[in-house]
Amino acid sequence: MILSVAEKLAMNNPVRAAFQRRYEARKLLRLGGPMPGGRVLEMGCGRGVGSEIILTAFGAQSVDAFDLDPHMAALARKRLARFGDRARVATGDAEKIEAAADTYDAVFDFGIIHHVPGWKRAVAEAFRVLKPGGRFYTEEVYVSFVAHPLVKALADHPREAWFTHERYGGALAEAGFSILGHERFLNLFGWFVAEKPEGSS
Repeated sequence: MILSVAEKLAMNNPVRAAFQRRYEARKLLRLGGPMPGGRVLEMGCGRGVGSEIILTAFGAQSVDAFDLDPHMAALARKRLARFGDRARVATGDAEKIEAAADTYDAVFDFGIIHHVPGWKRAVAEAFRVLKPGGRFYTEEVYVSFVAHPLVKALADHPREAWFTHERYGGALAEAGFSILGHERFLNLFGWFVAEKPEGSS
């Protein structure tokens, strides 16, 4: 789903970008390591900060990124222009990724899947487009946060995607992933790095 005005303000500001670089990216790097020379996909790229981090901090060779909101995709395209053909941005849907199976070395989700009504389909799509041995770097927001009255007053998160750390990890395993590492902060946020096992299709 497309973010509300309040959510866009919360997600697209210098404080959020700094937190993403200095805390979230470092945590995912610690859990899953870099992706030097890899071909990477970012789901729900917003204004392109995550893709910038993937190319610099994670060492990816290229990033294909998409967002459901055409305005956000346009902002990302502008932000990532300095990377030339190493960064491509499109409008797209996490429930139906426009890429062939076994395409990417890594897929990144910086807190997007809890916005997707068919969130398990999005997880399955991440699995599908990864090459065997590819990694899914995912950071998510849990029901304890999104169901808080103040958060509910400002943002409209689909109830279908109100999940816990345990339920999210279970969905990753159900999709076929092997969990390489995970952490949580209280029961509000969590991070997983999961791998598509060799021999999977």
